[in-house]
Amino acid sequence: MAPVDPHSFTDSLHPLTKHVHLSLYFDFDSKTIDGSAILTLESPYSGDLYLDTRCLKIHGVYHDTTKSFSSSASIPFILENPDPIKGTLLRVSLTNQISFIITFKTDQSASAIQWLNPAQTAGKKFPYVYAQCQSIYARSIFPCQDTPRARIQYSALLNIPEQMSSVMSAAHKGRMAPLIGEANGACLDEKWAMHGRVVEHFSMHQPIPPYLFAFAVGNIVSKEVGPTTRIYSEPCPVLEAAELEFKNTEEMIKQGEKLFGDYEWERFDLLVLPPSFPYGGMENPRMVFLTPTVIAGDLSGGQVVAHELAHSWTGNLITNATNNDFWLNEGFTTYAERRIVEVVQGEERAALNIGLGCSDLKNEMQRFKDNMEFTKLRTNQEGVDPDDVYSTVPFEKGFQFLWRIERQVGRPVFDEFLKKYIWHFKFQSIDTDTFLAFLKRNLPGIEDEVDLDIWIDGTGIPPDAMDPISTIHDKILSASRDFIAGRMPSDEEVSKWQGQECQLYLESLPKKLEPSQISALDGRFRFSMSHNWDVKVAFLTIVAYSGYKALFQEIDKCLKEIGRMKYLRLLYTGLLQSDLEEGKQFARRVFEEARDLYHPIAQGVIESLLTKST
Repeated sequence: MAPVDPHSFTDSLHPLTKHVHLSLYFDFDSKTIDGSAILTLESPYSGDLYLDTRCLKIHGVYHDTTKSFSSSASIPFILENPDPIKGTLLRVSLTNQISFIITFKTDQSASAIQWLNPAQTAGKKFPYVYAQCQSIYARSIFPCQDTPRARIQYSALLNIPEQMSSVMSAAHKGRMAPLIGEANGACLDEKWAMHGRVVEHFSMHQPIPPYLFAFAVGNIVSKEVGPTTRIYSEPCPVLEAAELEFKNTEEMIKQGEKLFGDYEWERFDLLVLPPSFPYGGMENPRMVFLTPTVIAGDLSGGQVVAHELAHSWTGNLITNATNNDFWLNEGFTTYAERRIVEVVQGEERAALNIGLGCSDLKNEMQRFKDNMEFTKLRTNQEGVDPDDVYSTVPFEKGFQFLWRIERQVGRPVFDEFLKKYIWHFKFQSIDTDTFLAFLKRNLPGIEDEVDLDIWIDGTGIPPDAMDPISTIHDKILSASRDFIAGRMPSDEEVSKWQGQECQLYLESLPKKLEPSQISALDGRFRFSMSHNWDVKVAFLTIVAYSGYKALFQEIDKCLKEIGRMKYLRLLYTGLLQSDLEEGKQFARRVFEEARDLYHPIAQGVIESLLTKST
């Protein structure tokens, strides 16, 4: 066995999958999906082919010409004992075959999928389901080579209740009445053509890594906001608020094309999910998924959209080969995001964004002080769950590395390098060595001017990293130092502060403050009541670390209202690391009450935090 990825059973000696066709029957009563997958390989293969699965029930494997699924047409397969990180290896014994069919059923505990009851939705009338496959969870939806190296095209038929609709990270091809033949002979029995069901057809003709496979099914409506963009959500005020928050999206696309080349994905639609969505945004091609917590009312949520848009070039178009090289996705994308923000929202907004990133990066150094391996850009994640070490290091240290190169060679030269890099590697998945070779070849002598070894394989923050050059940024840091010395900022100083300024101010304060200081802050600014979630959580994180019980009820409400992992990790960590034993007990009680509100990925992350604190 010659694995290509520490998080996948995929073997380097086997052909990769070229195309997958899926037929998926959504059963909201059982919270499962009955499905079939036709996998087409790059070339015919004989022998055991290794596929990734997680908690999937495999009904059978068959020749792709089969219509009756008789025993004589079946292909032998074996499910190995499960690995706690990778899931379960599926061995399929092929005989000079290029394509074959697998029939399967997902489990209620599928790590990629969250099923929401009507009461957990905005409309309270229909259920909702969505998928989040990053980093290694596509395997819990269908058997696949679940590594970014295996870029696939796919098509899908989604059989859903007729009163609902669906979206995917793919082009929508139509909505039709279900016919048995449309299931491609899959073992979906008469359920497929039941009355009251419809089939929605999707197709993704560009090759993508499996973690970008995504769907959502529910009471979903939409509104056109530009020639390339629609906003989707449940029918609620969120749709109108999102339209205002993300009104600069089309301009961002234009600027992105000027900076990085043609936009290759035809559409850039946005789906605002229920609050349980575990990330700020997910860059699924053609259909970006967003948490409603980014809708702040001051256009700052547009920076999350800018980040997901930037992934259209750095991440979706060029992808890291494994999670060891995750910085190639997120470092490049953070750099690209800030370039777009600089043009659309101005240099000061971009500078504040960099300042917040610097603050995050310093905090991550503290988080990993006992395991500095994960402060490197190129990491070794063999035997490591990627969710356990997910952090802003690849984002912010990766940004700082690219910014350092830009400062060395000058922006015009670096811009030309970026365009050439994206054009050269588009629709490929690469590793760090491949990038470094390209860098040295196209910017000769860069290794003599920038210490590439320290940046890529060194721990901590390199000495030539830099804070932003910004008057507003410096004034906010000065105001935070003044507060520690006992002086509140004046009304004149804060008169023009928006969400980012308040967030940076709070994140520049010590994590633990005296009760009188917390009371004074909240009395002056009403941070605990803020409608900007970044600001509110930054303040409540101080409350949690400080063990300020007077505002624990606000933390309770926050943890039961949202499922964004960034916020959950900050608040639970603060409670667990406070000096107050009651804070630790409070964290465990709230999690038991709120866990079913969280996506399975978020549940696992918080369970890990709680386990480590015992």
